This record gives sequence, structure tokens and C-alpha cells, in this order.
Amino acid sequence: MSGKLAKAKNFKKSKPGTYLSIGTTLFGAVGVVKQAKKAKGEHDTLQLVDAVVSAAAIITGVALLVRELRRLNDDDVLAG
Repeated sequence: MSGKLAKAKNFKKSKPGTYLSIGTTLFGAVGVVKQAKKAKGEHDTLQLVDAVVSAAAIITGVALLVRELRRLNDDDVLAG
């Protein structure tokens, strides 16, 4: 395993970085909502499906980030 890969694998996210990631991910949801509304208005099923899949990806991403945040909080309790 290369040194860079080992460092990246052992890299621990910070709380502020995780909060920032959650915020930017949720900000992307605004575009997905607009896309869904436009697709619904134009009766474009394919674009609506794309918006639904994108929304699912955003939900999954936020859930993963929240889990990471909980792990960071658990680590703080154990460290103290």
C-alpha cells in the first residue's frame, strides 16, 4: 500500500469538516427540488426519475455524514 493511500485511509474527519460536508450536500438538494418541480410541470418522467435518484443519493450521503459525526462524538467521549 502506498504511503499516500495509507495516510488517506487513516485520515479522520474533523467535526467542522463534517458539518460543512452536510451543509454542502443539503445545499445540493435545492437543485434537485427545482429539477423535480420542473420535470413534474413538464410531465418529463425521465427527468423526474433522475431527480428522485439524485434525492436518494443526497439522503444516503447525509446519513453517512451524520453517522461519521456520531462516531466523532463517540471518540471524543472515549478520549476524555
